[in-house]
Amino acid sequence: MSTITADGAQSLAALIGAQGYQVRVVGDGDAGLRLAAREPVDVFILDIGLLGMDGYELARRLRATPGRHTAKLIALTGYGKEQDRLLAKSSGFDHHLVKPVDIAALTKILLRG
Repeated sequence: MSTITADGAQSLAALIGAQGYQVRVVGDGDAGLRLAAREPVDVFILDIGLLGMDGYELARRLRATPGRHTAKLIALTGYGKEQDRLLAKSSGFDHHLVKPVDIAALTKILLRG
């Protein structure tokens, strides 16, 4: 299993924030659901290998949350096989990126709105 470290999440947040986006970092699925419940979020970048609730389950729950079903969901994972991509898609993800993240590819996705 591959998870993004707290330092890795903060570094990615800094890179995205430097492009003018507002970024929030949370450490687990429950915190992600709480964030989604209290403020509008346009894009979620989720690690699949989260402790407790994995990213697939979090994506399914976000898709089922009123008002969040239209948010863009991006999987950022160490799981890169075709079956992993299919599982991500069936869980509600719009995009699947493999670590280490290609910042140019992520930026293209973010710019598409």
